[in-house]
Amino acid sequence: MENNSSTLKSHILQYGLLLGGISVVFALMLFFLDMHYTQESAVNWINWAITITVIVLGIYSYKKTNDGFLTLSEALKLGLGISVISALIAIVYTYVLITFLDPDTIEKTIEVTQNKMLDQNPEMSQEQIDAAKEMQLKFSSIGVISTMILIFSLFLGFVVSLISGLILKRNRPE
Repeated sequence: MENNSSTLKSHILQYGLLLGGISVVFALMLFFLDMHYTQESAVNWINWAITITVIVLGIYSYKKTNDGFLTLSEALKLGLGISVISALIAIVYTYVLITFLDPDTIEKTIEVTQNKMLDQNPEMSQEQIDAAKEMQLKFSSIGVISTMILIFSLFLGFVVSLISGLILKRNRPE
């Protein structure tokens, strides 16, 4: 049993670092292309696809290492562990981005969001625009951003590991 625990931890660490590394490389690519604040839906889909793929690969790899056996509990631990490690890496990257690389990221993001709101609803009054901007500024601190990254990563990791755990689970015969 001790061997399974250490294998589980090593898979969590390995795939968490892999997901975090790939995510940072993708985020740096967006940064260098000056697309890191545009909120394009294609970027979100690619991020989700990367996350889902790495978590499923981590769970599948653990199952292969574990003689083809996997419990739902192990799948959930793997998915959530991978998500936490990658979220911590994403939080560090986000801090570096908004503190050192591009301190204007938040303002640019708010501007892009306001332009989208005006495109979708051109009748918005200046008071509504100002209220929306003020609300966005309240949620733009590094603490709030970090919390949202962690919560979203855990949610996505839970859903992905639950589904893949249900599909891949195979209990040891008693």
